[in-house]
Amino acid sequence: MPGNPRNGRPYRTLCREQRALGLPCWLCGRDIAYEITGPEAGRHPLAFTLDHLVPLSRGGELLEPANARSAHRRCNSRRGNRLTTAQPQASRRW
Repeated sequence: MPGNPRNGRPYRTLCREQRALGLPCWLCGRDIAYEITGPEAGRHPLAFTLDHLVPLSRGGELLEPANARSAHRRCNSRRGNRLTTAQPQASRRW
């Protein structure tokens, strides 16, 4: 049985390249705390995660750079495997 492809070198390389771009979260538009690494990054809601534009469960490619996006762990989890994202609503304070 093959191992988890997310533990392989190609996936880690893709994550490293995406992290090096220093982009904001593609879901909420806010800055990502790229300085959070190691075990803490697995728990911190504002840490970097690699999200996929087309979710893997919907036929997206795991290692395709065009499918890779930078996201907060919280935003990535909230989106799940949906193809669309909720648009931010305007503040009612105007």
